[in-house]
Amino acid sequence: MKKLLLTLSITILACSFPFQLTLGTPTPVPTATETPTLVPTPLAPPELGTEENPLILALGVSSRPDPEMVAAGEVIAAFIESRTGYTVVTVAPASENNLVDALNKGNAHIASLSPFAYLLARKSDSVTAVLASMRDGQLFYGAQFIANRDSGFTSYYDATRNENTAEAIVALKQFQDEKPCWSDAASASGYVVPLGLLNQAEVQTRSGAFIEGQPSVVRAVYVDDICDFGATFVDARQLPALESDYADVMDKVIVIWRVPNVIPYENISLANSLPIEMRRVIQRAFIDMMLTPESKAAIQTVYGIDELQIVEDVMYADFATYVNASGLELADLLE
Repeated sequence: MKKLLLTLSITILACSFPFQLTLGTPTPVPTATETPTLVPTPLAPPELGTEENPLILALGVSSRPDPEMVAAGEVIAAFIESRTGYTVVTVAPASENNLVDALNKGNAHIASLSPFAYLLARKSDSVTAVLASMRDGQLFYGAQFIANRDSGFTSYYDATRNENTAEAIVALKQFQDEKPCWSDAASASGYVVPLGLLNQAEVQTRSGAFIEGQPSVVRAVYVDDICDFGATFVDARQLPALESDYADVMDKVIVIWRVPNVIPYENISLANSLPIEMRRVIQRAFIDMMLTPESKAAIQTVYGIDELQIVEDVMYADFATYVNASGLELADLLE
């Protein structure tokens, strides 16, 4: 019993002393290394001009292209393919605004553009003109301000020498507060460019009369009871319908001032998204196309173009200046 008590005493005594646990240096816990996420390398788009990514040829603007146009478009596409090795498909834009938008977005690469559509596309630097339509051997045509001989206006145009005798700012000042006759709101020669010249000369006219068609403008000036002056292309007075009705029209309707030949016809434009070398070979293909009766007939059917000539963008600078001066919105001038 004493032995047991002694053992308990020693145990109790031992538990009454301070107790300290000595710890060693903690073992680091390994941190899990994150496995890097592999980002897939995006695949490069198929090369332009291949079957997977063909060139897009826009046909003439039409909400419902007729079978003849579609067939002619296929002839043009096949000719380009044969001369370049590129794959070409055709589309039919419903409007000029749709066509310009398609060129901006890369949904068209080859197109024929009207002068206003071309300027609109150039604003976004989406196209380059490579060929221009010619008529009567000319790339550009002019406009003229006309008036009745008895109107009291002074003519600043010398028909004998076929040249103006004064600057526009001098000749057009006499139209201040007078009433013009315009052909229609989208006519380059019968409204837009003449309006731009009047604005440049700071000439404020009365509200004009739109009388649908340039022969109508000549008639209105001839009878001298609708407007004080008018604007037409050069030379609308010689249209057969007018000469048969008004034998003295060339004498009674006089030219006050002529606008230089700055108004272009349609052109063939290529998207700037195409490499320069690709544009060159397509341009060459169109030149060759005009030498082949079948393909030339196709171009006439699709675009109404009879003759093409190489052109550069800088050649449209004067036209663009007059259109900008008109203050009109390009999008409103399109079909």
